[in-house]
Amino acid sequence: MNVLDTIKSRRSVRTFDGTALRRDDAQKIIEFAKQAGNPYGIPIEWRILDSKEYGLSSPVIVGTDTYIAGKMHRVPHAEEAFGFTFEKVVLFAEGLGVGATWIAGTMKRDAFEKAMALSDGEVMPCVSPLGYPAKKMSVRESLMRKGIKADGRLAFGDLFFDGSFDKPLTADAAGALARVFEAVRLAPSAVNKQPWRAVLSGNKVHFYEKRSGGYDNGVWDIQKIDMGIALCHFELAVNELGIKTEFEISDPGFDAKNAVYTASFRCE
Repeated sequence: MNVLDTIKSRRSVRTFDGTALRRDDAQKIIEFAKQAGNPYGIPIEWRILDSKEYGLSSPVIVGTDTYIAGKMHRVPHAEEAFGFTFEKVVLFAEGLGVGATWIAGTMKRDAFEKAMALSDGEVMPCVSPLGYPAKKMSVRESLMRKGIKADGRLAFGDLFFDGSFDKPLTADAAGALARVFEAVRLAPSAVNKQPWRAVLSGNKVHFYEKRSGGYDNGVWDIQKIDMGIALCHFELAVNELGIKTEFEISDPGFDAKNAVYTASFRCE
């Protein structure tokens, strides 16, 4: 899979063609999910679920009965780890021609949590349908995408900064990392809020979360999951370009202007 091309071409799929997910594709996806790690080293248990067997449903999904879900213990950085790993799975599925989309709220959550056999201390932040995209979106999906401006993204200089939050980063100044930052810019997020911000300082890239109200339900913070997605895009893209990196959590102490530090990559 060419990660950069896959990131550019992928879109969230909510309308499927009704074809059952092929057994070999399901097996490849679950096997990949089980071995896909995250830089926090937090384990996640994955299952592929049949909606008819478990009574699962989502009002925004049409044309598939198959979902993938993951559960994990509620520990520090659980959300970022979940976002990081699940996005790897979503991109892998895309490489197989299997459509997916992140679902956190628009689903029959009790049924999904029962199907995943959640125990005390475990959470299941998001799920995704799996199937083959229909040739045409449903009217509901088209309206949803229009409502959240799903195909739009903030400008490069609004998301990335050079040395401090006072100076927007340009693609020229980013040099070899420009394509990596562009891969981060294209990452999906809840209601397309794009909460990630990043500062390039020397050979390090520091990521921050610019929070919006209403995304922390007291159990997990959806925008921290979005941060995990952004971190995933950075690591996958930088690795594809052959740039060595090391993940670390070491707050540089910048004046973050109402953003909260998340994590860093040191590039070599």
